[in-house]
Amino acid sequence: MKNILNNDVLDNFLDSIWAEQGLSKNTLISYEHDIKTFLIYLNEKNIDLNNAQHSDINSFISERFSNGISSRSNMRLISSLKKFFLYLSSRNFIKNNPTEEIETPRNIKSLPHSIDAESVDKLLNAPNINDRFGSRDKAMLEILYACGLRVSELVTLKLSQVVIESNFLRVMGKGNKERIIPINDYALTFLKAYIEDFRSEFINKKRSDSLFLSNRGSEMTRHSFWHILKKYAKKVGINDHLSPHTLRHAFATHMINNGADLRVVQLLLGHSDLSTTQLYTHIAKNELKELHCKNHPRA
Repeated sequence: MKNILNNDVLDNFLDSIWAEQGLSKNTLISYEHDIKTFLIYLNEKNIDLNNAQHSDINSFISERFSNGISSRSNMRLISSLKKFFLYLSSRNFIKNNPTEEIETPRNIKSLPHSIDAESVDKLLNAPNINDRFGSRDKAMLEILYACGLRVSELVTLKLSQVVIESNFLRVMGKGNKERIIPINDYALTFLKAYIEDFRSEFINKKRSDSLFLSNRGSEMTRHSFWHILKKYAKKVGINDHLSPHTLRHAFATHMINNGADLRVVQLLLGHSDLSTTQLYTHIAKNELKELHCKNHPRA
């Protein structure tokens, strides 16, 4: 299969999907371009198509992101490769399908815009840490941004999941998969202050292992935290539409902007597939370009 560009396998694949799906000429041209680009990449890396791995596809997509290829184009490429490798596998041209483990990212347009570090600072400094509500809110905001948690992971945290002496959280993510996330010293300072000085003031007669409690002593809800976030955003004059997920996106984008390895960010976010995390490289590059244009004297 190494010489696939020199035979009619690709043409037969294109004929097959045209017949089955009635695709337009432009769509078929896009499929052909995507697949040929990947095959050229494999050839340059001296990788036989039959030995192509999931990691080879991830590396290829990561390289495309680094070269400024858009998220939309990379989504289309993943879709093209999935169809192509399924065709090869179904006809026993290859032994293993390396795209089986790859998830096609969806709804890129729905990804909240990541706010800049200065706006994050304003938001996180908004609570008054001298009362129980402000201390709780400050700890929640700091942990959300420091650890890149989903809001559902944040509000369902238990005291038993916090390992203060080792500076990490044990988080139960999607699919009941546990991951270990380090907490920086700054965020941990406010979390400890809330636990030691104010958490007991939220506890009523009913005991709870929930880390963040409502004024009724029950577990904080996603809806309640959304209102807390909205209140502080209004207080500091952040008019962009904010959601709890915005801080998760800010965490990922700022980590990548500051040189974090993509696979480390993937582990911290709890993404099952690297292609989902790679979306942030595009967002990060755009932010760096804007910062350069704004701040460089000759931009």
